[in-house]
Order: sequence, then structure tokens, then C-alpha cells
Amino acid sequence: MDHPSVTLTQRQGYQFEHRYGPDIPVLLSDEPAPLGTGIGPDPVELLASAVGNCLSASLWFACQKYKDDPSPLRTEVKATVGKNERGRVRVLGLAVDLHLGKPAAGLGHLQRVRDTFEDYCTVTQSVAGAIPVTLRVLDSTGAVITPTAAA
Repeated sequence: MDHPSVTLTQRQGYQFEHRYGPDIPVLLSDEPAPLGTGIGPDPVELLASAVGNCLSASLWFACQKYKDDPSPLRTEVKATVGKNERGRVRVLGLAVDLHLGKPAAGLGHLQRVRDTFEDYCTVTQSVAGAIPVTLRVLDSTGAVITPTAAA
């Protein structure tokens, strides 16, 4: 199996440089004020990005298998942050809205893709056991594409 890695180096305070590889630009993360300066995404935003990116890529891959093109995709992820039963701040949930760039009627295999793609998303399936993830897929008209009961 693959062993992806990232190296984080503190720049100052809560700012960290994320290095993924020699040909990938450095990402700078930071905590929002008053802890940090907020000049980069914070860890909760990075988690939300990872889930949203993985779901978007998984849907794109599944559509491509059927020669469907849902482009351009736009994904919004809203994290709910609050205190757990021990009073510790935690990510309590992630709500994902994945917007397709086309109407559902123009995507011949969309229902089959909708029924299966989420299960292939490595990141979402890895975190969903600890953090509830809700997903809505909407076409370009705003119609919500729900999975079939058999999925």
C-alpha cells in the first residue's frame, strides 16, 4: 500500500508549513485570531477540505467511468465545532453539499454513481466512524439527488 506523508515545520506561533513533496507548493496553516493570525487554513478547515476533496474526486472518478461529465463541480463543507461530553472542543459533524455543474437529466448514469461513489471515498470513510458526515448531491438546477433505497 501507499504511504503518503507530509512534513510540518513551525514557521512561528501557530503557523506551520506543510510540505507534501518536491513538486508540490508549500501550504501554510494557521489558527484564527486570537491564537494565530489566520493567514492560512486551520486544522478543522484542512479536515473539511480533505473530506470535500475526496468526495469530489470520488464522484468525478465514478462519472468518468461512465463517460459522464458533471463539470464544473463545486463542493461546500461546513464543520460543526463544539464541546463534547468532557468539555473538550471537537469537530462534531461535517455537512457536505456537492454541486454538479450540469442538470441531472444530462448525466445518464448519475443515479448509479450517486448510489456508490461515497463508499469509495478513502478519507470520508476513514473519518466517518468518529465524525458524522452528511452529504447532499445537488445538480445545477438545485435538485437534490438522493441515493436509492437499495444503495
